Amino acid sequence: MLSYLWANYLYQPLFNALIWIYLNIAERNLGWAVIWLTVFLRIILLPLTIISERDAAKQENVEEEVKHAAKAFKNDAVAQKEEIRKIMKKNRVSPWAKVMSLGFQLLVFVLLYQVFVRGITGDRIIKLLYPWINFPGKINIDFYGFNIGNRHDGFWAGLVAIYLFFSIYLSDGARRAKDKSRAAFLFLFPIFTFLVLWFLPMVKSLFILTTMIFSDTITIIRTVIFPEKKAVPLKVGAKK
Repeated sequence: MLSYLWANYLYQPLFNALIWIYLNIAERNLGWAVIWLTVFLRIILLPLTIISERDAAKQENVEEEVKHAAKAFKNDAVAQKEEIRKIMKKNRVSPWAKVMSLGFQLLVFVLLYQVFVRGITGDRIIKLLYPWINFPGKINIDFYGFNIGNRHDGFWAGLVAIYLFFSIYLSDGARRAKDKSRAAFLFLFPIFTFLVLWFLPMVKSLFILTTMIFSDTITIIRTVIFPEKKAVPLKVGAKK
């Protein structure tokens, strides 16, 4: 039952969407078809992305307020706990939007992996295509001299790792430089990502890179249009 649902309601629709984009938008370049598919999926998920971005900004503000409360009531543990409880209640953050968005992206990641592992030869394409999708013939998997189905591609896996490193550093560089555990994460996570992508088809690096660029673009737009409000330091005995 699960395999039937996976094949007919997840794998096949995604495959047909990819082939349609390949034929009608990407000018018969499967690499660009994957990029366009990723962008379209992220646009569909944009409401969830906006909610998760808003919650991320709210969470940062909550952390600042909690720090100020802890400092303001450092000599009164009871008042400190009560103030933190009020802050958490006032700024309730729900992670469901981010979880759903990440879950959907992980699903697409797995589905794309299956597309390339199972192969995209003529016989398989004919069996999977919907009647209204034209047969594409031989699929062009060359992306500027790179075969997107090849494994052990150090260039694109390295590009993702470098982009990830600078993305993490620029978003939280100052704090990570002072904290040894954060500094270790800054280097270890990109290295781990590189190793994982090095074992996978190169198309996965393309998918991840497109996703990260889209996410960072949305974050930049959000910070420009809705700048974060700094938490106001609390004073001992101040009434809210």
